[in-house]
Amino acid sequence: MRDHAAADAAVERACAWLATNALILDTETTGLDDDAEVVELAVIDCAGTVLLDTLVRPSGPVPAEAAAIHGITDAMLADAPTWSDIHDRFCDLVEGRQVVIYSREFDARVISQTARRYGLQAPQCFDLALDDSTVHCAMQAYAELHGEWSEEKGRYRWQKLSTAAQQQGVRVENAHRALGDCLMTLGVVRAMASGNISHPVGRIALRERSTRRTC
Repeated sequence: MRDHAAADAAVERACAWLATNALILDTETTGLDDDAEVVELAVIDCAGTVLLDTLVRPSGPVPAEAAAIHGITDAMLADAPTWSDIHDRFCDLVEGRQVVIYSREFDARVISQTARRYGLQAPQCFDLALDDSTVHCAMQAYAELHGEWSEEKGRYRWQKLSTAAQQQGVRVENAHRALGDCLMTLGVVRAMASGNISHPVGRIALRERSTRRTC
């Protein structure tokens, strides 16, 4: 059964992100492990304004399996800035701002380990222990609102970003590129804030909740 309190809290979080014009961030990377580096970084605000959209040249070649997913090749990165080149700009951009990420733990970890590779300190809210009051996970919030329970994992099932977008009628375009994923995340957040999600079970539950608070 849907946890209405959790769903209501997810709606309120999405409303708060829009109200504070939070930043939405996404990365593409060389992989998933502890050696992975950022190869593309994008940041937008909740009005959809693009604040940062750049390729990032890593310290080594992009593995073929990663390039097959996001399409970013060594040739594309040959003249791109390194993390050292964009680090200060990125830190200045996120300082003092609320930040929303779809799959927060992964992106924050790769940003932190990329900065450390260059002997730099990631913003404190990204480094090691994530600051729940500053850096937020849209994937977790959406899972609570979508309400698909996984008995195996003992939690609400996480939805891939493109799946969440399709479920909410958000256009899926340039998936697995940083800016495209930022824009899809914004579309999902806006759908969450409306409180009228498109999952059939969710649609019934929301109609039953006539007192639901939305922004």
